[in-house]
Amino acid sequence: MRRRPVRSYVRREGRITRAQQRALAELWPLYGVDPGSEALEWRQVFGRDVPTVMEIGFGNGHTLLQMAAAEPELNFVGVEVYRPGVGSLLLGLQKLGLRNVKVIMEDGAQVVCARVAPASLARIMIFFPDPWPKKRHHKRRLVQPELVSLMAERLQPAGRLHIATDWEDYAQHMLAVLKAEPRLRNLAADGGFAPRPGYRPVTKYEQRGAGLGHTVRDLLFERVA
Repeated sequence: MRRRPVRSYVRREGRITRAQQRALAELWPLYGVDPGSEALEWRQVFGRDVPTVMEIGFGNGHTLLQMAAAEPELNFVGVEVYRPGVGSLLLGLQKLGLRNVKVIMEDGAQVVCARVAPASLARIMIFFPDPWPKKRHHKRRLVQPELVSLMAERLQPAGRLHIATDWEDYAQHMLAVLKAEPRLRNLAADGGFAPRPGYRPVTKYEQRGAGLGHTVRDLLFERVA
């Protein structure tokens, strides 16, 4: 019997608004990347040859919108499975008139595995993934050795993997996994966690966590030759 892969998420679609539904119907042809099994060529996807960065699990898209607006010289690929979040991002892209963002509505791990060519991304970002705090659910956590190895392969030389979390035990797990990947080098001076880079906005989720006494940890690693 073939085993089903362990997913790092469960579908909690929630309520989708009429505006989000309209955005999915009307704006997807402009911003969306349809499902497929072949690796994508970013120059063809965006119609220009500039560095491409990817955010896996962008939620409602607020952080991705801010980064894309602040760095129009970069291509941004957002990956998310939740339709309301994708609809929200599409509405934001239309409002801001951004053209440097494309959206993939598929599982992030599968996208990295099948749709991203080796050495094709300048940056991969995962901000505040589901911590799955119960020990019996830790196997569902997104950041695992297999995915980290794939992401390292998909980064260009000197490309960066940037992850952030406010769950301390998950942060320690991530740090150990990233340190064990031989193709990645920790950019933190002390070999631990890094200061928040200026390009990463402070999110509402992060502010709420800080109010609860959570310490936000940024991990910043570089692809070595």
